[in-house]
Amino acid sequence: MNILEQVNKEYIDELLKNNPVPSFRAGDTVQVAIKINDGEKTRTQLFEGVVIARKNRSIGSSFKVRKISNGEGVERLFYLYSPNISIKVLKHGKVRRAKLYYLRDRTGKATRIEEKARNK
Repeated sequence: MNILEQVNKEYIDELLKNNPVPSFRAGDTVQVAIKINDGEKTRTQLFEGVVIARKNRSIGSSFKVRKISNGEGVERLFYLYSPNISIKVLKHGKVRRAKLYYLRDRTGKATRIEEKARNK
């Protein structure tokens, strides 16, 4: 392990102590709470949608969430280890692909993803 990987691993470990990241993958419905600074005030904004892509690149890991807002598709990229977000998994989707970019072309009921049956 080189020095850069070691520094990144230490930084990730430090961030995960304060803000643990749940396990999720493409097809899951998540709710991302984002801290937004408006001048001197701080507020939390929620972004709820389906994870359509995830990239695992050490400290640069990210995931893309898609939702429909007022009939228009909206996608947003979040960095996984950002201290400004917290992630909550609402549903686990049953999909067979790693990237769900085909959802961009679909509307209405065609965008539904079946929920994965979980053992309790």
